[in-house]
Amino acid sequence: MSLILPKDYHPTLTVRDTEAAIVFIRESFQAILADKLNLQRMSAPMFVEKKTGLNDNLNGIERPVAFDMKAMPKDDTIEIVHSLAKWKRLALKKYGFGMHEGLYNNMNAIRRDEVLDNFHSIYVDQWDWEKIISKRERTEETLKTTVKTIFAAIKEIEKEVTVRYPGSVYHLADEIHFVTTQELEDRWPDISPEERENKIAKEDKAVFIMKIGDKLKRSGKPHDGRAPDYDDWQLNGDIIFWYEPLQQKMEISSMGIRVSEESLREQLKKAHCEERAKLPFHRMLLNGELPYTIGGGIGQSRLCMLLLGKAHIGEVQASVWPKDMIAKCEQDHMQIL
Repeated sequence: MSLILPKDYHPTLTVRDTEAAIVFIRESFQAILADKLNLQRMSAPMFVEKKTGLNDNLNGIERPVAFDMKAMPKDDTIEIVHSLAKWKRLALKKYGFGMHEGLYNNMNAIRRDEVLDNFHSIYVDQWDWEKIISKRERTEETLKTTVKTIFAAIKEIEKEVTVRYPGSVYHLADEIHFVTTQELEDRWPDISPEERENKIAKEDKAVFIMKIGDKLKRSGKPHDGRAPDYDDWQLNGDIIFWYEPLQQKMEISSMGIRVSEESLREQLKKAHCEERAKLPFHRMLLNGELPYTIGGGIGQSRLCMLLLGKAHIGEVQASVWPKDMIAKCEQDHMQIL
């Protein structure tokens, strides 16, 4: 557990006003995002069957919350999702979406092994979105254009929140910058990836860090972990803001162009998990039965926290926290829900 206690922190909104602001941000932003990216809201599962291979493996070490089901055989394990990265691509095919059409949903997940701090909870709530593109559009240009569109949506909701809650908004940068993980390692080879992200976020205020998952040239290690079977490691990244109240970077979105047949084979090999190619989702992808897509997740509580200048994610979502963390937050005027 790690906790930042900002000096002289006093929230500008009451708990009830904060709850009203949360509703406004969530409902308004998803409408803006859907319009800009041509997305339709669809229902989404909270859990999937383990044997389908649809759950997000994250870094490969996190334990999903799992259970059996009375109506099914006991060896059919059900897992609460970590994210819907793979499920969305399958849904686009199943529901007959066309070129440049997409879906989004309100994804709720449990990540039981999350390291808790001001930004991280075991409860994850995000807008998970996915959109069909052509194979020739699997380019860095497509990725950057989409990032700029999402950034424009965030800036639009910032303006709307400012009108409604003028004294309670943390104002964001007006432009987003782009940098690769290799460029960060070349520039700051002697510090950790986390420290590099903090440095570039403080410098640029808003930045998209590209190419996450593959090994870097100097260290021979990935900048950060990425499952090998949804993002293409050469065409993905994270949207990060510098968050002045906590003197830290804040990640708002992880996203990317999804793997093709070729990049899936390559990344499964690099990750030493080629056995996943036998799972139903992976077989469909390798057989060319799924559309090419771009997609990602945008943190709902993170966006509310960012725009409202909150010091702890527990001020904008109801979750479970250690008693000592709750006590420290209360002493520092953080109103944990």
